[in-house]
Amino acid sequence: MQEQTIIIAFVAIIAIVFLLAFFFSKKAIIKRKLKNSELKRLSSFRSGETARIVGKVEFVDTPLIAPLTGRKCSLYHVLIEQERSTGKSSTWDTLVDEERHCKYVIKDGSKYAYINDTLLKSYIVEDAKYKSGFLNDPTENIESYLNSKGIDTTGFFGFNKTLRCKEGVLEKDEEIAVFGHGEWKAAIELGLPEKYGQVLEITSTGEEAIYLSDDPDTTEENEININSSRKHEVKRSRYRK
Repeated sequence: MQEQTIIIAFVAIIAIVFLLAFFFSKKAIIKRKLKNSELKRLSSFRSGETARIVGKVEFVDTPLIAPLTGRKCSLYHVLIEQERSTGKSSTWDTLVDEERHCKYVIKDGSKYAYINDTLLKSYIVEDAKYKSGFLNDPTENIESYLNSKGIDTTGFFGFNKTLRCKEGVLEKDEEIAVFGHGEWKAAIELGLPEKYGQVLEITSTGEEAIYLSDDPDTTEENEININSSRKHEVKRSRYRK
């Protein structure tokens, strides 16, 4: 009986640890922040407000080329890890964790927004995943990319290292969600082409960073906003003459 109690307690502790690790992961924090924040259309966003916007990516500069897939994009995030065995256990060590972006705007209807701050927390869906190892060669793109970083894909005896590679990108017309502080400014003032007219500059506040994601969960209107909108509609109809 005592042994069963110990086993149950141990399993419970492991479960709690995994739950906390998931709840406080970078991905979970960013998604939770975006999903729980107020969603505003750019057409109704006023200078000085802080809220979430949703729009489509439009390139301003020449787009980047994602290193693992060759896709044109405004932003890419690449994570490459190597499995290292130590006796009976193994760990995944990070070889590359890189995020790069070029200049782009976010279009919502006929309005545009522009992220103009380096204090940014982003979660980009990793929709390209590769593995390499024994009898499984890495792709040419992966090998070329790692070589450019001074990293070999083979070990001491010429065998492939066990790697897992992930890549996420923001492509043209992809829908993204962004939370931040907004101020309307002339496009030229922000270093953007004059054709964009007045652009909402998105920056961080003194308390919070900008949050960004292309996860579909973050681009949808949440129940809080829906319920809030319905309450306002009820109030307006209640006092309408």
